[in-house]
Amino acid sequence: MIKLLSERLRNLRIEKGLSQKQVATLIGVNPSTISTYESTARLPSYPSLIRLAKVYGVSIDYLLGTEGSRPADLLNRLSGEERKIISEIAEVLLRHVDRSRSR
Repeated sequence: MIKLLSERLRNLRIEKGLSQKQVATLIGVNPSTISTYESTARLPSYPSLIRLAKVYGVSIDYLLGTEGSRPADLLNRLSGEERKIISEIAEVLLRHVDRSRSR
C-alpha cells in the first residue's frame, strides 16, 4: 500500500504539472515532506491525505489503492452540458431517496 500511495502521489503531481514545492505550499507542509511521501520514507497524516486528495481531485480511497479508478477523471472528460445533466439526475435521485427514507 505504501509503495502504491507514493507512486500515485508522484504521478498525480506530475500529471497536474506541479512541483513538490507547489504541492507543499498548497497543503501546508515543507517541500521535503512531499519528497518523503513520494519516496515511501513517510506516510502522510490523515489531514495531509485529505488535502492531497483535494489538490489532486481524487478520493482518499484512490490514493490508498482501495479504489482503482478515479471518478474525477470521468467528470473531467464531460462537457459542461453533460455535467449539468448528471447533476440534474443526481438531484432527482436524491429527492427520491429522501422521500423513501421519510416513509
